[in-house]
Amino acid sequence: MLQLISSQLDMDRMDYLKRDSFYSGVAEGNISSDRLIQMMTVVNDQLVIEEKGIYSVEKFLMARRLMYWQVYLHKTVVSAEFMLIHALRRAKWCVKNGQEVFSSPSLQFFLEHDVKKKDFLDDTSVLEKFARLDDYDILSAIKVWQDSDDKVLAYLSTALVNRDLFKIEIARTPFSQDRIQFEKEMVKSALGVNDDEVDFFVYHDILSNKAYNQDKQNINVLMKNGTIVDLSMASDNLNISALAQPVEKYFLCYPVMKH
Repeated sequence: MLQLISSQLDMDRMDYLKRDSFYSGVAEGNISSDRLIQMMTVVNDQLVIEEKGIYSVEKFLMARRLMYWQVYLHKTVVSAEFMLIHALRRAKWCVKNGQEVFSSPSLQFFLEHDVKKKDFLDDTSVLEKFARLDDYDILSAIKVWQDSDDKVLAYLSTALVNRDLFKIEIARTPFSQDRIQFEKEMVKSALGVNDDEVDFFVYHDILSNKAYNQDKQNINVLMKNGTIVDLSMASDNLNISALAQPVEKYFLCYPVMKH
């Protein structure tokens, strides 16, 4: 059943919550997956949870919210993620401008081509190339890019390999344009980069955490009287309604210039 593979209460989410909770040491992510599976049933070809399993689902959603803020959206993770994203963007920029960039054949394909969703649907070979990509392709490329002739790519790659991650600030309100421009000017002066290149060093965006989306593949509960209702309607816990509201925070990420 599709919902077991891809939904708001699928096997993959249960697995990674328990696995990531164990390896990160964040106990809040440890859920009772056995209990959740026992409470699942099928009604009219739809996956539902028996009413007596409501509290287990609530714990699952709360665990997701906590794991996102404490692990997946932790500031160190966000900094490393955006540095890696911009290193790959710079490598693609270099390739488009005729520079030779070391990479595996699969990674090289995506550096050379602007692949869209339609390409995956129309050409199975594109999906096959994507499926061949893994951590080794990226890590080996990053290690070699440390010696790139492109100073932006070399700087980002060296910082990633040495775990010299950029400083990140997280706030509940957006950072002002003056503050963002100040950090850009500091980087331009210290590294000698231009207006286009500085965007590879200074990042600002929104972090959004929504544990439960009522409008997309909602979690249905089979009540004792046989009716099926959305989890938020079946639960007597006000936290479920709160979990359905997105929580947004803003971040500003930039390298610390060493004197």
